[in-house]
Amino acid sequence: MGVRGLSGLRDARAYAAVAVLALIMAVWPIGSADASRKAHFTHSAHVASGGRQPLTSIVIDAETGTVISESGADSPHYPASLTKMMTLYLIFEALDQGRIKLDTQLPVSDYAASQSPTKLDLEPGETIAVRDVILGLVTRSANDAAVVAAEWLGGSETLFAQKMTAKAHALGMAHTYFHNASGLPDLEQITTARDLAKLARALYHDFPDMYPYFATREFVFRGEVITTHDHLMDRFDGMDGIKTGYIRASGFNLAASAVRNGRRLIGVVLGGDSGPARDRRMAALLNDGFDRTAPDTSGTLVATANPAQSFASSDGAFESQSLGARAKRVLKRLSPIGTAEASTTSKPGRETETGRWGIQVGAFAQQSAAEKAAHAALAALPSAKGHAVSVSKDKLYRARIGGFSEKDAERACQALHKKHHECAIVSPSALRVAQN
Repeated sequence: MGVRGLSGLRDARAYAAVAVLALIMAVWPIGSADASRKAHFTHSAHVASGGRQPLTSIVIDAETGTVISESGADSPHYPASLTKMMTLYLIFEALDQGRIKLDTQLPVSDYAASQSPTKLDLEPGETIAVRDVILGLVTRSANDAAVVAAEWLGGSETLFAQKMTAKAHALGMAHTYFHNASGLPDLEQITTARDLAKLARALYHDFPDMYPYFATREFVFRGEVITTHDHLMDRFDGMDGIKTGYIRASGFNLAASAVRNGRRLIGVVLGGDSGPARDRRMAALLNDGFDRTAPDTSGTLVATANPAQSFASSDGAFESQSLGARAKRVLKRLSPIGTAEASTTSKPGRETETGRWGIQVGAFAQQSAAEKAAHAALAALPSAKGHAVSVSKDKLYRARIGGFSEKDAERACQALHKKHHECAIVSPSALRVAQN
């Protein structure tokens, strides 16, 4: 995230205060309830006393949870914007339980709008759809959107943070304590690389329909194209998310997930000296992890969606397959959402039944793969017979089916989701942009 942390003077005073408090609590008679609080502050003091912590990391198998490699994975660390992974977990949980919907409009308070950048520049008194909150969190790492969700789901950010910590402990994240929804600097907000790997794995397994949001590369919000902070997705073969983070005290953090040959790995790197250095470390760890693990030819236990690079092989193996085989392979490895269009509040005269909405079923490095994906998805939708397929090109070839009304596009995507295929609704305005 774009926050540069506290000033040196504020850091020094805060660290000194935590050290004094830790010393007081070390000698103060305590009960069982206070013992947990003492342990919490001890972790905080440990982190604060040495300034930025050294680089820590872990790589696990997403299906089994088996640790493939680790280095200081249990050392306390500031999560920075990786905090938003838990904010998103609780949003996804609320969606799953029917307490909110993707188009639910959430109010923006003065406090939410006042959050430090990076943010969506939300204004007090306006509303934002849950779907746009999600996209704002996974792309721009928007702090104002995080607080909007926290206040709606928790009543206040403080109460929501308590729910975050409770959920963390329920997921086995025993050394994690949350104090805000965004990851902005807080000396008492502590986690470990191992705990964050558990959270990333829980997001993947608990919300397979929501997980593809983490692969969103760009997000159109109120006419502005917002690109992801996770630049490693464009360079690492098989990577499809999930979250970056930075504050001065933590260094550069990254939780990542990648899949190759039907095997998904999750990696966490905390404390990088720079974004590129952190990304290089993650790439090396994941490459080493894939080298250590044999391909799983039996298939994964949970449906996965591989990004475009899975098809960009230079040996021509994909192109030599029959059309039917290629279509099946494409459908098994459709890319998650590449480009998303923001929701808008319904207004009179809105273009809802024009027959110009579309659905995007993948973003690929090769035009042929995009075309096959679009035709294969069309074949999986009997009700869409006769609709046009198209391939638009910016950085990637985007496979789309067009000619829907808005409601029909939603139904088509729901039908594909039920068949374990990823897709995203594309509005008429986004289609026009793609065609220009």
